[in-house]
Amino acid sequence: MRIEMASEPGSPRLPNEDYASVALPAAGRGGALVVLDGVTPPPTDTGCAHGVPWYVARLGGALLELSGSRRDMTLAECLSAAVSRTAEAHGPACDLSHPRTPQATVVLARWDEETVEHLVLSDSALLVETVDGTVTPVLDTRLDALRHTARTLPAADRAACLESLRNTAGGFFTAAADPAVTARAVTGSTPRDQVRALAALSDGATRWAEVFRLGDWAGLLALLREEGPGALVARVRAAETGDRHGTAFPRGKTHDDATAVLVEF
Repeated sequence: MRIEMASEPGSPRLPNEDYASVALPAAGRGGALVVLDGVTPPPTDTGCAHGVPWYVARLGGALLELSGSRRDMTLAECLSAAVSRTAEAHGPACDLSHPRTPQATVVLARWDEETVEHLVLSDSALLVETVDGTVTPVLDTRLDALRHTARTLPAADRAACLESLRNTAGGFFTAAADPAVTARAVTGSTPRDQVRALAALSDGATRWAEVFRLGDWAGLLALLREEGPGALVARVRAAETGDRHGTAFPRGKTHDDATAVLVEF
């Protein structure tokens, strides 16, 4: 088995709000991976004493532990329990009902000798390569669909429109403090003997395909296999620098935290 990962903040002056980890048991063919992309808060009050790096470290650690040790729980149940556990770690001064309480997108995968399970929430991505070479992206497309709709609005109104749809019915969802959000996740499974590789990506890394159009999903996985996750992040950084003001490739920020995890079976 080959496991490689890279995670880089968008700016060296700011903390990385992504989280990535892989767990393998001492024996057997099982394992789990987690990639979280923390949602950068606005400069105004978020109602919480904790920052996004604090949140993703605790949620990610809980997800890795639960998905590995509680094989009797589905991945959705693991996420629900991890969200609850992280919410309990907040102090009494934290307003967990605040719409910008610390939160994150989620990619979670788990495998054993029989099955590869997956869960995706919001706009991070999981690529599943089967033994015939087919690469299938597992995506939660709600936010992208809303962004497309928001393009019909005046530019000054787009951000506020999307913000009003965060974690609301008819909108898009991230893991924050409500364990019920797990019902909104994209879940599924694939027979283990049909899977050749997995790639988990924060949206800072998926820019290679989704923003800069440097290749398709199969090309992205081929780059990971041939040159490694660090090379993918470097290619994204080069593309960002070449279009610093977002003229050719519009995006919310010039550079974003970028994380990629490759698991080859």
